[in-house]
Amino acid sequence: MNYIIAFLALPALLSSAASYDPLKLPEAVINGPTDFVVRDAKRNRELPVRVYLPATAKAAPVVLFSHGLGGSCQNNPYLGKHWSARGYAVVFVQHPGSDESVLRGQRPAQIPMAMKQAASLENFMLRVADIPAVLDQLTRWNAEEAHALRGRLDLTRVGMSGHSFGAVTTQAVSGQSLPVGRARFTDPRIKAAIMMSPSVPAAGSAERAFGSVTLPWLLMTGTNDIARIGAMTIGGDLDSRLGVYPALPPGDKYELVLHEAEHGAFSERTLPGEGANRNPNHHRVILALSTAFWDAFLKGDAEAKAWLNGEGPCSVMEKDDKWQRK
Repeated sequence: MNYIIAFLALPALLSSAASYDPLKLPEAVINGPTDFVVRDAKRNRELPVRVYLPATAKAAPVVLFSHGLGGSCQNNPYLGKHWSARGYAVVFVQHPGSDESVLRGQRPAQIPMAMKQAASLENFMLRVADIPAVLDQLTRWNAEEAHALRGRLDLTRVGMSGHSFGAVTTQAVSGQSLPVGRARFTDPRIKAAIMMSPSVPAAGSAERAFGSVTLPWLLMTGTNDIARIGAMTIGGDLDSRLGVYPALPPGDKYELVLHEAEHGAFSERTLPGEGANRNPNHHRVILALSTAFWDAFLKGDAEAKAWLNGEGPCSVMEKDDKWQRK
């Protein structure tokens, strides 16, 4: 009987998927972001965060974003503006030690080595502890009578995302097993994750690292996605970017490869060594697919999932872009 009902409902579902548009924005004016500081007393560590809130005063699903090496919570506003306009509370987390402070006071010739040193195991461990610290503080602020975030956050629906070193951070807190003793830093509050410029671990096999990931994952990379600082490559080559998806088990796993997209294509700044001309459709694709993914797995939107699993992605991608799912 259930199969008959599902079959009869299929035409309506397909029609809904065809009308679903992850790029459509409401007419309501979205307020600018607000900056806060998370103070983690246990580690004597202060984490700047920038929060974009939707127009509605109702509690909204929460999406966290972790910046890349040398970045800050002020990066990637195009994501914060779009995702918040679509009904998400978007929280950009800054990670001291691997943030913009790495570049401060450095002469150009010193930058490559400073960046390389900042991409350390110590900073990785700090980052993976930053995420639960931020979620803990958001929970407190959400219940605090006089706080600006009071009642604005639905922390039962949390998405995690990040770019480059932020993608590595995201992998670690959303299901990856680490090579040493198969350590795990998965935070159970995270329900889905998006990695922009992901990478396989430097040690151990990709299958051991990613074979037990159960959460929905969306991976995004480009055919020119290599982070170069001078003559130095930081954060993995293209084989490392593309090595994550094959190691994932089936079940709501997706991969986008943008044709000729460089490492900086996922941000709004051209990184050193990259071409000045950027494909404007790349951001359009990133926004469409990421929004549909959040809608499907944080809001439980069946139309969004049908769009994502059907012809929706091809409607915004260019012919040489690649998309796959399992």
